[in-house]
Amino acid sequence: MSLDRQTALASLIDKYSNGDGIHPTAIAELHCLKVSTPVKIPVVYSPSLCVIVQGAKQVMLEDEIYRYSPSEFLVVSVDLAVVGEVTEATAAKPYLCLQIDIDPRQMSDLITQIDPDVIGRSDTVRGLFVGKVDSALMDSILRLVKLLDTPKDIPLLAPMVIREIYYRLLDGDHGRQIAQIAVTGSNMQRIAQVLQMLKTDFAKQVRIEELAEMANMSPSSFHHHFKEVTAMSPLQYQKRLRLLEARRIMLSEEADASSAAYRVGYESPSQFSREYSRMFGAPPVRDVEILRHGAF
Repeated sequence: MSLDRQTALASLIDKYSNGDGIHPTAIAELHCLKVSTPVKIPVVYSPSLCVIVQGAKQVMLEDEIYRYSPSEFLVVSVDLAVVGEVTEATAAKPYLCLQIDIDPRQMSDLITQIDPDVIGRSDTVRGLFVGKVDSALMDSILRLVKLLDTPKDIPLLAPMVIREIYYRLLDGDHGRQIAQIAVTGSNMQRIAQVLQMLKTDFAKQVRIEELAEMANMSPSSFHHHFKEVTAMSPLQYQKRLRLLEARRIMLSEEADASSAAYRVGYESPSQFSREYSRMFGAPPVRDVEILRHGAF
């Protein structure tokens, strides 16, 4: 990333970030992130492209750590429960990042124009990875963000620039990995459908056999491909989703721990408290209290 483009992007992100946090913009797919102090946050990522302009971050997926900084991007191709940690940020030089949502259906339109030999339907790859931002990708990203300064141009031009960003990703070094999110019938897409169901129905008691049938795989094949994509078993994944949703419920709806536990599928409040403490490092009431008094 050239210094001029980095400076321009940093200025735009700061302009459209009202304090620390994740900020929506006039372009629905585009979000600006600003953080002024190092912070660690468990979160569920949706399919997206994240580009750091200033500072540094690492994302932890089970025992794997993915680090990235300016001139690098992170692509998340399926719904993944991870721990994101901003490692470099100060009030004078905050962490600045862009997040662009990825729509598999729109990307699928482009894939039909890509050499089919580049895309293997049988590939199963991890659901996130780090790559280098080349000049062509950076130019298209900068043009997208500049549209925020001319709102009247957004309805017509933003979809075209986002399409170009998709093309640059598919045409880059990681195009094969990115394409799996949108290739009809790919292992990645079938696992993604299961992940979406788990994400939208937290309390449902599911059996591996049911999930495998949904993915049109045998139970053993499903378990293998699921772990290849998410780095965890289906039950581990569901547990993380439930705990993150319970945390959100307690924070945003001011529900007590027992109510949140039952709503996400726990039958035992004591089991919920134990598993919550292991994941977040503090019991539910204490963790929420900490978050309400200053954490981003």
